[in-house]
Amino acid sequence: MTGGTQGKTSFCEQKEAKKLYPSAGDDHPAALRALCSLHDIPDGEARGFDPAPGGFTGLFAVRRGNAVFAYVNSCPHLGVPLDWAPHRFLTRDGQRIICAAHGAEFRIEDGECTSGPCLGERLERVMIEINDGQVLVPADAGL
Repeated sequence: MTGGTQGKTSFCEQKEAKKLYPSAGDDHPAALRALCSLHDIPDGEARGFDPAPGGFTGLFAVRRGNAVFAYVNSCPHLGVPLDWAPHRFLTRDGQRIICAAHGAEFRIEDGECTSGPCLGERLERVMIEINDGQVLVPADAGL
């Protein structure tokens, strides 16, 4: 969704108008909330977000081109936030997500731990939808 392109992009795919959320019926789509603008997440970087109202756990998102990968900001091993400073979720080379508490590394694409004490476990993925340049998440994400 760079350069003013409009449409919808799914969690890991770049297909137009892919619907990600189950609905309670055709007339009642699942509730969504805006996380940010796509342009708020620079390509190749990550951004953290405060918890939703009433929530305790924030979210973070990593952008790779038009793809955005979002997760709950909680280590599956210790339950602590992953970032050691605001928006610091990635390894120095930007290729993996890293836990500041113990250095566990996770694949960006699916959140699976590839090294560290939680090897084989996964971060809690948050399904996203990009619509008109806005990154949308389920209203209850992180609650």
